[in-house]
Amino acid sequence: MSKKTLVLTGANGQLGKTIQKLWDAAPIHDCFHLLAFDKQQLDITDPQSIQRALNGLKVDVIINAAAYTAVDAAEESEVNAGLAFAVNERGPKNLARWAQAADARLIHISTDFVFDGTAASPYPTDARPNPRGVYATSKLAGEQAVLEALPNNTIILRASWLYSQYNGNFVKTMLRLLATRDSIAVVDDQIGAPTSTRPLSELLFNIAASENGNGIYHWSDDGSISWYDFAVAIQEEGIAAGLLAHSIPIEPITTAEYSTLAARPAFSVLDRSRTEADFACTAMPWREQLKLVIQDLADREQTH
Repeated sequence: MSKKTLVLTGANGQLGKTIQKLWDAAPIHDCFHLLAFDKQQLDITDPQSIQRALNGLKVDVIINAAAYTAVDAAEESEVNAGLAFAVNERGPKNLARWAQAADARLIHISTDFVFDGTAASPYPTDARPNPRGVYATSKLAGEQAVLEALPNNTIILRASWLYSQYNGNFVKTMLRLLATRDSIAVVDDQIGAPTSTRPLSELLFNIAASENGNGIYHWSDDGSISWYDFAVAIQEEGIAAGLLAHSIPIEPITTAEYSTLAARPAFSVLDRSRTEADFACTAMPWREQLKLVIQDLADREQTH
């Protein structure tokens, strides 16, 4: 039986790197070839770049992990705002149009930021979006563009608080600060759910290999915490793994005390029930996933 082809965009992002790392050992490897493209090889903002990379291939599934994620920088200038919309709206639209013509399925990664954070219980997939800020608005525009261009062959997967052992993210930033500062202060009144890229990648493999599903889905690891709770856990796990020599004080502060250019949702926990039902999966507790990532970072440090 000939293998199908899965195209990955955003290969150098933390999700793209995780997908490639896990690919060979995953069951999907038996039925799909993976073609991973970074921005230099396939620029989603340029339809001609997409055509040069993909025309002539029989592509079955595209995972779009390319994104502009500099949330605060997007507020700094019109140039940055334009870049956010180019990558987060126009890019997915270009991919969706190519997929429509090629009869390919598109799995597009989106974000909890499409919500304003005023809810008190996890957001279902049909909750009304209300983005605040340039990044959030550009990501919602991308969702809408994809659903318009490819209404019957699209999965939009929103995830929250993404982190991994790769690139820059909250976990790696906290580990660096905890190792170099005498104390730190972390926001305690924004509640969400961390998402490790490992289980997210495994879910994406499951979705790509199945014929199920269409439309919007939500994913995160199980549980809901504040950024302060997350930082405390990172310190505890970092010490346990030998990455940190000792603990330092972590002070809980309010959003008002920590000003950022872009507004953050005060509450952005996502309801995963539709995803778990359609793809027969169960989210693992966020703390277990954090322990795995920190242990991986510790193992890599020991081998260098």
